[in-house]
Amino acid sequence: MGSDVKQMDGQDWGLLVFLSVLWGATFFWAGVAVQELPPLTVVLIRVGGAAMVLLPLLFWAGHRLPHGIAGWVPFLGMGLFNNVLPFGFIFAGQTQIGVGLSAIINSMTPLFTVLVMAGFKEERLTRFRLIGVLLGVVGVVVLNGGGTALQGGQLLGVALCMAGASSYGFAALWARRKLVGVPPLKSATCQLICSTAILLPVVAVIDRPWLLVVPSDGVLWALVALAVLGTALAYLVFFRILTRAGPSNVMLVTLLIPVTAILLGWAILDEAVSARDLLGAGVIGFGLLFIDGRIPARMRRAVTVP
Repeated sequence: MGSDVKQMDGQDWGLLVFLSVLWGATFFWAGVAVQELPPLTVVLIRVGGAAMVLLPLLFWAGHRLPHGIAGWVPFLGMGLFNNVLPFGFIFAGQTQIGVGLSAIINSMTPLFTVLVMAGFKEERLTRFRLIGVLLGVVGVVVLNGGGTALQGGQLLGVALCMAGASSYGFAALWARRKLVGVPPLKSATCQLICSTAILLPVVAVIDRPWLLVVPSDGVLWALVALAVLGTALAYLVFFRILTRAGPSNVMLVTLLIPVTAILLGWAILDEAVSARDLLGAGVIGFGLLFIDGRIPARMRRAVTVP
């Protein structure tokens, strides 16, 4: 029998918003990087660079690396489902479709997560939670203007990005079963080490990066940002939320990413906020209140009050 989804408090929501800012920017940085480098090479640089950033912090904090194959298996699975497969699928998809459409598809991650967790009986699938997730996806579509008709290779790009979003759902399941009680810093570092180990031989055979042209300065800075901010720092926040609020709640970040992107554009770049933006953000917020349990609780109170 599946367990109830944990309720989130103010600190959880604050961390979730911060994570949405970090990960929202990765769509831009990845879009820049894949202009000049193969997707798998970008993924390898992203996870390998992040692992090198976090490894000294791991030892400084007094943690140790796992011992033996059995000790590494939980992080190997997490690295595969949470890094290698989704990053590879999404970055490859971005060679066929734009950043906006890839962000829309990525916003379906909570829906896949809810379905996977319920299918494997880890969490109960309530109708209110499902309504909330669907409202969130609708809100993201509104924010992005509903999209346009797909042509040619765009269908492949959409399929690849959907495969990446579904992989995150299985990562949430793996985390629930294999990483309970593991400190966030150790979870983040060890999964990135495993991701790097998986990708090294694959990239060596497929991309042969030593033959690639040295990328431009803009791409190099994008790679640094991907590794340090969008991966190392982001995964510390991710596993902190995972520990506090559970796997389904942490995946709600993909619904917030488009909203924070619009707010950052308004605050930093002085971009205009349209009525459509406000409507989409409102729909997402309404959906999050369903998922958070506040609207269902008020509805139950309204029914029971004489």
